[in-house]
Amino acid sequence: MGYLKAVGLMTALMFVVASTAVAEEKEPLKPRVPADQMADAKAMKNPVPVNDANLAKGKALFEGKGTCFNCHGKEGKGNGPAGAILNPSPRDFTNCKFHKKRKDGELFWVIKNGSAGTGMVSLVPGTITEEEAWTIINYERTFCVKKSEE
Repeated sequence: MGYLKAVGLMTALMFVVASTAVAEEKEPLKPRVPADQMADAKAMKNPVPVNDANLAKGKALFEGKGTCFNCHGKEGKGNGPAGAILNPSPRDFTNCKFHKKRKDGELFWVIKNGSAGTGMVSLVPGTITEEEAWTIINYERTFCVKKSEE
């Protein structure tokens, strides 16, 4: 086999492997806040009201400054381009069971502190402000698509 043909075959094979080797999110309902900090996280209340203007801001932050879409995808399915190499895969925000189980304070804690054992890094205060994090959480909640069995 010629060198160029072999390189082309290897490139095609790497593309196929990379595009199909997405690790499933492990235990999507498992909390990511340490047990000793859970009560405090659950007690935090989102100070940003849910309204059209704030949801639009949240979308802009999710798709821009917050860089959330890189891992979670623009539709929040956990299938963003950077998320493809993560194991476990990023959270799937379209999972309504996840949203029912997690309080806003828990989501805020993860955005602020990151999540050990995952690709989620701390974004507050380096990338976004606390208020912007709460605004993004409101937007993330809109990804929940109700299904008849839920």
